[in-house]
Amino acid sequence: MSPRIAIIDANTLATIGLKSILQEIMPIMQVDIYGSFAELQANNPEKYFHYFVAMNIVLEHRTFFLEKRNKTIVLTLGLDNATTLSDFHSLCVNVPEKQLVKSLLALEQHAHANGRNLPPVQRQQPNPLSDREIEVLSLVAQGHINKEIADILNISMPTVVSHRKNITEKLGMKSISALTIYAVMHGYVDINKI
Repeated sequence: MSPRIAIIDANTLATIGLKSILQEIMPIMQVDIYGSFAELQANNPEKYFHYFVAMNIVLEHRTFFLEKRNKTIVLTLGLDNATTLSDFHSLCVNVPEKQLVKSLLALEQHAHANGRNLPPVQRQQPNPLSDREIEVLSLVAQGHINKEIADILNISMPTVVSHRKNITEKLGMKSISALTIYAVMHGYVDINKI
């Protein structure tokens, strides 16, 4: 059975977006969404490996989350002292998608790099990409455009386009964010270079 994450927040659109990003970053995790603390309580909250929780819900149920502070990530609108809780890890959700992905990847790498501290699960298939496709993917994740990739790798633009097409078909991912997440999670690019 897959490890599970709970998102507890009344903002439906935000939770759906966060769920999508979390599932890309940690595909072995099952992500459940709850609009309130009462919904979480009604669904065996102890089964969750992590809680991503709106700050107002943490404040209203501080005792519960303090007991599980190592599993709790507070969703905030800012990272200054006035908008974070000192006892918890915080994640600012009021940032551009690229920065949010980078913050989530940093949290995952800090706590669970290479699956460390996660329950044993069946691992995914070996990487389907060629060495050259990995090079192209790494440069895409670092924000390079096709012409820059062609110059860096000393290949033609049509070759870069062909590699990018193969990468998206093999991985089933079209967005730059999804490709970036894949590249970081597989160690093809350092999180500090995105």
